[in-house]
Amino acid sequence: MMWLSDDKLDHLRGIADTRYAFVKELGRGGMGTVYLAEDRELDRLIAIKVLNTPAATDDLRQRMIREAQIIARLEHPGIVPVHDTGTLPDGRIFYAMKYVRGSRLDEYAAQGASLNDRLRKFQSVCDAVAFAHAHGVIHRDLKPQNIMIGSFGEVLVLDWGVAKIKPQTNADERKSDSDLRSSAFICGNTLQGTVIGTHDYMSPEQARGEIEIDERADVYSLGVVLKSLLIGHKTSKATRAICLKAMAPEPENRYASASELSTDVGRLLDAEPVSAYRENALERTGRWVNKNRFLVLLVLAYLVMRIFLIFTSRH
Repeated sequence: MMWLSDDKLDHLRGIADTRYAFVKELGRGGMGTVYLAEDRELDRLIAIKVLNTPAATDDLRQRMIREAQIIARLEHPGIVPVHDTGTLPDGRIFYAMKYVRGSRLDEYAAQGASLNDRLRKFQSVCDAVAFAHAHGVIHRDLKPQNIMIGSFGEVLVLDWGVAKIKPQTNADERKSDSDLRSSAFICGNTLQGTVIGTHDYMSPEQARGEIEIDERADVYSLGVVLKSLLIGHKTSKATRAICLKAMAPEPENRYASASELSTDVGRLLDAEPVSAYRENALERTGRWVNKNRFLVLLVLAYLVMRIFLIFTSRH
């Protein structure tokens, strides 16, 4: 176990008698700090996000609670599960979640992953985001630093702290979500002109501080993530077209959903035509030949053999 410095021990004083034994700090943000900790009851390592100060405003406290609630209701292999939430003895809100061993997406890409592998990982990100969208949740801060690649290759989308909850139209869903929406804070009820997200990855409408954003804001951010994964790789026109469509300045020109973006990436990986790019006859032929390379080589080998036999029989 790694020892904490004196200042961190002071910061965590009074917590030692709880269920969790803090090991080290993993990361710090404006709202909270994430620690690696030991769950004494279940004898496992977990990650705990703790509000930075017990004197936080009610908005910040509600924001932490709401983030845990959002993650807890998104039960998907690509979203980190929440195990527990509560208040520490010093008054700070916390929630405990699965500790993911692995690398951030940008770190993973820098380790030399192939283009196809990057695209498969990206498709998994799209699928997790699409699941959230289907449950009325817009992430609003998608970037490689908020995406983890686990030690077994699993893909997990993190940091739902600024997510937006969309009103549900189904009566049952409205009823089941009422408690979650009742705890909404500034990120759920964004004021006009408030900019939410990370500048280099946010959609133009987010950068303008618009209130009425939808799933296509996340699609734009996914397009920027995809663009970052293509750096250093020779890409096809179809690949670039997918990226450009996802990053279209106007929402109506983008993919309508993360699912549509995922579908086009899947077609690209399967050497199928994509909706974002119209091929000419030569490109269609080249793609077919590339996809059916083994069959083409087999036919060519057969033709060469036939020609050889014909030639030798005449002599």
